[in-house]
Amino acid sequence: MPYDELSTMQHRLELCARERLTVSGVEEVERFDEEEIVMRTSAGTLVVGGTQLHIGKLNLDGGELHVDGMIHTLLYEDRSTAPQGGFLRRLFG
Repeated sequence: MPYDELSTMQHRLELCARERLTVSGVEEVERFDEEEIVMRTSAGTLVVGGTQLHIGKLNLDGGELHVDGMIHTLLYEDRSTAPQGGFLRRLFG
């Protein structure tokens, strides 16, 4: 199997000197600004925090994202603790 096909199926992170991040297995970028990038990956939701963050390359067909800037945090949101149901269900239990 070619490496390009493998990288779209599997989730992988590569961080260089906390200034360049390559993420594979990206399905969707939910939101981004200079301090935070939130993306849905094949391994769950990933939140990248930092300063002067910039998306250098985004290829959703190949599932790859490149981020430049000073990266302070990489956080996976736990699916099991996410609120289930609609707004009213969460409000009234």
